[in-house]
Amino acid sequence: MPGEEATSPSEAVMVNGHLEKSNSLPSEDDLLDPMCDPDNPIVVKFQDVSAAAYKIRNGIERTACTKSVQLSTLTGLDLYFKKEFLQQTGSFKERGARYTLMALSKEQRQIGVVAASAGNHALALSYHGNQLGIPVTVVMPIIAPLMKVNLCRQYGGNVIVKGKDIGESKAHALKIGKDTGMVYINGYDHPHILAGQGTMGLEIVEQVSDIDAVVIPIGGGGLIAGSALAIKSLYPSVKVIGVESERCAGFTESMKAGKVVTVGAQSTLADGLAVPTVGVNAFATARNYIDQMVTVGEEFIALAILRLVEMEKAVVEGAGATGLAAVLAGLLPELKGKRVVIPLCGGNIDTTVLGRCIERGLAADGRLCRFVVTVSDRPGGIAELCKLIAKLGVSLKDIFHERAWLTSDIFSVQAKVVVETRDWDHAMELKRALEQKYSHVIWGQNTMAEMLIQHVSSPGPLLQDLGGPGNVFFRGISDKKITKKS
Repeated sequence: MPGEEATSPSEAVMVNGHLEKSNSLPSEDDLLDPMCDPDNPIVVKFQDVSAAAYKIRNGIERTACTKSVQLSTLTGLDLYFKKEFLQQTGSFKERGARYTLMALSKEQRQIGVVAASAGNHALALSYHGNQLGIPVTVVMPIIAPLMKVNLCRQYGGNVIVKGKDIGESKAHALKIGKDTGMVYINGYDHPHILAGQGTMGLEIVEQVSDIDAVVIPIGGGGLIAGSALAIKSLYPSVKVIGVESERCAGFTESMKAGKVVTVGAQSTLADGLAVPTVGVNAFATARNYIDQMVTVGEEFIALAILRLVEMEKAVVEGAGATGLAAVLAGLLPELKGKRVVIPLCGGNIDTTVLGRCIERGLAADGRLCRFVVTVSDRPGGIAELCKLIAKLGVSLKDIFHERAWLTSDIFSVQAKVVVETRDWDHAMELKRALEQKYSHVIWGQNTMAEMLIQHVSSPGPLLQDLGGPGNVFFRGISDKKITKKS
């Protein structure tokens, strides 16, 4: 319309599906959360957790904490799972969210609250805000899963999609709080959030007797802070172990430094744990109760998700499966024969991501394998390969033929094959059979890299099969040192 000021997409913000004009994002440094002051951290007390347990008792699921017979046998532990993924919104976040909302004054309840979250915290606040009649505004980054954005709206939350990452979303949420008087609720560091999460620890020690250790995933630190406080206050002998993804080990590094430090966060299957800077209140509360910290790799997180689907019939997100991942990775051998509780703290995993995790878990388990083999390109060459695979009871999933870059033998073809086996031993049986029949076999997840590692320093037939050093795969490699893992 003439006379109206145009709004560009870069100046706009999505509010409940409508594009509205917005001021530029404020710097996070310009806005401070008074409840999370790095210079004056708040240490939560056991009585805070007890008060939270009493207040939220009628609004939160008391989730089961049951023994896993199959995984106990597999791991050699007396293993129990606290099934927090069975909360209404799929995660433990409901505990802290409900308690924080119930602790608001009458005036604050009328004005409402605001938070920044890409998922579980936003879901928990939206759901319980609707239950308690408290207005909730959640600022979600543009990378937030669409499913979670829509669920927050269904639960009654006022959703604002703004910010390229959670840092920008947090800055905008803080600004909204400052401008409107809404209470900003940090999802992993608000003192009431920590107290609420601690109620899970109380339930664990009530549900399982004679616990030797509890293994708890760590992102921002809220869950382990509250739970470790509750458990250690009642049973000091119980060992509390924190687990992080090796791609974002903020709590581990903070424990080493003796203070909160910021680390780089890489993409991880445990996206809920990818918090570069842990909470200052969480760190101050938890640091004296944590006995051990470990970090776990992506392949074991994927394997843990697979084990839970197959053996527990439980769909758990990467962050929720990280505690089990540490056990499967062999990082906690001292727990053999001990009674151990692991919280499965979230189940909000995107279905496409779940599919990828299952495939990666199968690969880590030796049940999904790939290899490259050079076979005869004459009639029957591929048939012989397929016959060998079938004879061993291996399932052929995919096969790709490469002829154009083979220079060693015009009557050969390179077959890149993906197969499914029963287990690791079955896979090794196939590998041995292939190596006995064919002279050029490369086995492993990264077959091309293995080719380079094995042959770049001493060119042989396989190097020529790839087209020689002039091939695209070799550009820039001659100047780099390639070492083979032991």
